[in-house]
Amino acid sequence: MTGIRLTAPAPGWAIDADVVVVGSGVAGLTTALRCAAAGLDTVVVTKARLDDGSTRWAQGGIAAALGEGDTPEQHLDDTLVAGAGLCDEEAVRVLVTEGPDAVRRLITTGATFDTTDSGDIALTREGGHHRRRIAHAGGDATGAEISRALVEAVRSAALHTIENALVLDLLTDAEGRTAGVSLHVMGEGQHDGVGAVRAPSVVLATGGMGQVFSATTNPSVSTGDGVALALRAGAEVSDLEFVQFHPTVLFLGADSEGQQPLVSEAVRGEGAHLVDAAGTRFMLGQHELAELAPRDIVAKAITRQMHEHGTEHMYLDARHFGARMWEQRFPTILAACRAHGIDPVTEPIPVAPAAHYASGGIRTDLRGRTTVPGLYACGEVACTGVHGANRLASNSLLEGLVFAERIAADIAGTRPPRTEPAEAAGEGTDEPVALLAPEARTAIQRTMTRGAGVLRSAASLATAAEELEALHRSAAADADAADPKDAVPGVDAWEVTNLLLVSRVLVAAAREREETRGCHWREDRPDRDDEHWRRHLVVRIAPDRTPVVDRTETAAFPPVRPAD
Repeated sequence: MTGIRLTAPAPGWAIDADVVVVGSGVAGLTTALRCAAAGLDTVVVTKARLDDGSTRWAQGGIAAALGEGDTPEQHLDDTLVAGAGLCDEEAVRVLVTEGPDAVRRLITTGATFDTTDSGDIALTREGGHHRRRIAHAGGDATGAEISRALVEAVRSAALHTIENALVLDLLTDAEGRTAGVSLHVMGEGQHDGVGAVRAPSVVLATGGMGQVFSATTNPSVSTGDGVALALRAGAEVSDLEFVQFHPTVLFLGADSEGQQPLVSEAVRGEGAHLVDAAGTRFMLGQHELAELAPRDIVAKAITRQMHEHGTEHMYLDARHFGARMWEQRFPTILAACRAHGIDPVTEPIPVAPAAHYASGGIRTDLRGRTTVPGLYACGEVACTGVHGANRLASNSLLEGLVFAERIAADIAGTRPPRTEPAEAAGEGTDEPVALLAPEARTAIQRTMTRGAGVLRSAASLATAAEELEALHRSAAADADAADPKDAVPGVDAWEVTNLLLVSRVLVAAAREREETRGCHWREDRPDRDDEHWRRHLVVRIAPDRTPVVDRTETAAFPPVRPAD
């Protein structure tokens, strides 16, 4: 344990459970449903409403070898290629072999996927896939349908849910084992203010950290809270430098910040072309799959074109779809484009890369266990080894589904006893983290976008590290001043403090990896270096709050615990 906690009041209320799941996307709700079905007293904590996480924004679909002629082995091969040499093959094999049945169980839970005239699940292609294996719902509203089905199932099962609650820190017992979480509930409800859910098993399914960048496809709640909590608790994170920038995000202007509308890869899967202002396709000849190359390749190609042409975006041309196909297959994207004054039926769509998905996260084993006993991680917040250096399109929902079931099975099989937290957050001798003022959020995002975005270099990363450390030192110095002007504990201050911690760790890893691999693109180190860098970077936070970066000796992860 690091002894590091957020500055927060001591919990004023507490409830007890066997399992607390933090997050309400596909990973969190699937875990909760399976745990409850096994007879475990399960509590779901979520930052906004149950259906407000990243899952409902997923457009393209969920990948699984469900089609005729497709096999898990082919899915595995495509995933390994996209992961650029850093996927854990055993983890990928688990994903692709258990995936098809996990999708079928999702259907029995209530999710309805689009079907063909013959009644089979309709499948499409996305980047990096050599076969049509992407199941979708509502045309381009797959995540929304999955979220709807799981939320209904959770409510039907009468699970205890705490909405509008920001998780703060992990609680541990006298032996250093997980004993629950502290959290802050916003607004009126059964619980208000800072409290605790005491449970021997904690599952972090908090989603991504896209809000560390100025422009992202992630919702506003994606501030890296789970990764930050895990780091403060002493857990290891890995592969955090591999942030996937989605190639085709609707370009709303150079100064546009916050969540941006996604133009799903499935649009390219159905035949849309990437073109420059003159209408010339530029992916031809760059990769055998052209517009359907893995996302890092497409994002880099778009960025190169933007630099060569001196423009801020390229175009996605799908006018040949016609109005009927747009309205039936991509109604969500069509509406988003039209809401911003663009009609894809009659004109190309301006697109540019934006932060999309964290391939790395809290390091886990194949049962979702982290390096802290009793703490699990699942979904985008986790690093199972499935994605390597670059996530294959639509593997994310599947990963959340498959590993959620594995986590629930592990907890149900071990059923650890409840123990008392050694001390609640805000009490004892632990020195709390100095909180940043909420207005520092924009400074962090702009620093990260400039220095650690799609294009990185030793110089840009060094500047980013210096600016982030200056924010860190300033907050610490103010906390130690005779007349401190500390930020008031609250959601905005806690979120921006989490963003700073995650950003510092991401930049530390990106500076260490002196090569280009997957979605980590170093301008000053343009080549992939398997001899020295086909390795994982594992990061933890030292008690003095500095990131400690270790390189693995091989491409394999070490066990999460010595006894494994």
